[in-house]
Amino acid sequence: MMKKLSIIFFCMLLSAATVQGAEREENSDWHIKGRVGYSIGGTAPIGMPATIRKLNKFELKPNLSVGVDVQKNIWGKWGLQGGLRFENKSMSIDATVKSYYMDLVRGGQSLDGRFTGRVITDARQWMFTVPVNATFQPSDRVLLYAGPYLSVLTSKSFEGNVYNGYLRKGNPTGEKVEMGEEESTRGYYDFSDDMRPLQFGLNIGVDWRVWHQFGLYANLSWGLTGVFKSDFKTVEQTLYPIYGTIGIVYQIK
Repeated sequence: MMKKLSIIFFCMLLSAATVQGAEREENSDWHIKGRVGYSIGGTAPIGMPATIRKLNKFELKPNLSVGVDVQKNIWGKWGLQGGLRFENKSMSIDATVKSYYMDLVRGGQSLDGRFTGRVITDARQWMFTVPVNATFQPSDRVLLYAGPYLSVLTSKSFEGNVYNGYLRKGNPTGEKVEMGEEESTRGYYDFSDDMRPLQFGLNIGVDWRVWHQFGLYANLSWGLTGVFKSDFKTVEQTLYPIYGTIGIVYQIK
């Protein structure tokens, strides 16, 4: 995967350099930047529901982002910026829940009901993202930006298992089904096919030029659409992708 990302990033830079070479006319209002970063965050509800009692473990994933931006000053310090990203938004968590609705498979049998115990969730999303930002440049070294983005997912999964607890079939007073720690006694779920192929949200960030064409950047993206389709009801809370990214930016032009 790292090799593929490196090839994609190189192609983006090569394409931008080609554009720069074709446009020989000096125009300081146009800027082309390449960037690579690492994202930290998760797919989570807004506000922790009462059914989720404790977050036992959060595992960092190789959430890489590479991209190219084109920015133009329009009026004084204000401008517009558009870009293209190839990025990964993944997470892995282990949580303790109480009376949490689940639809799962155990020993080849499909079960649904209220689960109390431990839940492991692994979510993975690879996507192309197109941000469109308004920019403000308070100084020669700093660029602030904010605006909407649209992501097209190329790969997605949302799966996990439950253990060390029990499921009440159908409702909170239904038949009790024990879930153990061994693989054969756990319950498993996979909601990958119920995820949206498109995501929409807002992002805000800052670029800081450190030395010549090199700089650092920080960005926060907040999904406004949940990761699941609107008709998916198994997960009761709407889960939003919320990620912060830090990285290196290089001004090509």
